Amino acid sequence: MVGLATFHPGQPAKKLTTQMRARILAKTQQPPPDGSTHWSLRKMATVMDVGKDLIRQVWQEADLKPHRLDRYMASDDPQFEQKAADIIGLYLNPPQHAAIFCVDEKSAIQALDRLDRRLPLSPGRAERHGFEYYRHGTLSLYAALNPRTGEVIGQTASRHTSKEFVAFLSEVVATQPADREIHIILDNLSAHKTPLVTDFLNQHCNVKLHLTPTYSSWLNQVEIWFSKVERDVITRGIFTSVADLRRKLLRYIRLYSKSAKPFNWKYNDVRRRIESR
Repeated sequence: MVGLATFHPGQPAKKLTTQMRARILAKTQQPPPDGSTHWSLRKMATVMDVGKDLIRQVWQEADLKPHRLDRYMASDDPQFEQKAADIIGLYLNPPQHAAIFCVDEKSAIQALDRLDRRLPLSPGRAERHGFEYYRHGTLSLYAALNPRTGEVIGQTASRHTSKEFVAFLSEVVATQPADREIHIILDNLSAHKTPLVTDFLNQHCNVKLHLTPTYSSWLNQVEIWFSKVERDVITRGIFTSVADLRRKLLRYIRLYSKSAKPFNWKYNDVRRRIESR
């Protein structure tokens, strides 16, 4: 059958049968015999004595990608399920008339200035940056994402301590009416659990913190937004000073919020225990 296997001179193409498919799938889950870490199409085709197009078909149908590797960090929090359910509940069924913010900080962002000039994009050639750079300094970026609207409140700081964190919380709370219930999702960083934070909560009884389980900051939607900032501004950015880095970050936040949309965040299979990725 054309398309199911590679034709070899003098050798008939092997058809894909149910038994052959099962053998290929079983072999794919075993390590290669040559000591390598994963299978390739040609390697599997040689071992199974079939064409590589047949192997490709089986892998595509089963959504197998032996060349890919994902890493994960399993949470050791004994209250993982309860904490995760609490946060997911805020996303899927938020309290009526309450404000919800996903808060986190990105610390030690480097203001890197390239020593050689940037060579712009041109036909057949990617944009190029010089390898050497000058490091002007660092700053931290605090952000609060509204999961309902996608809008972001941002603030930079030269340091990364509980004092700066409480100052940012005060800024976030100030954007809401004084009597509005406010829920803030954040991770287990030590700066989030100091006496300064406790004093802030005592002074703002309408504010409630929801800590993510250990090693599970991926439950916090603002992490998705931070990955966008990393790609859009920081990775390829050229910053002549810390002030230049601050200006470009805040400009990005201001323009982003003008057209912001909420993330389509969902939990696919409620029958399985959530794993941190």
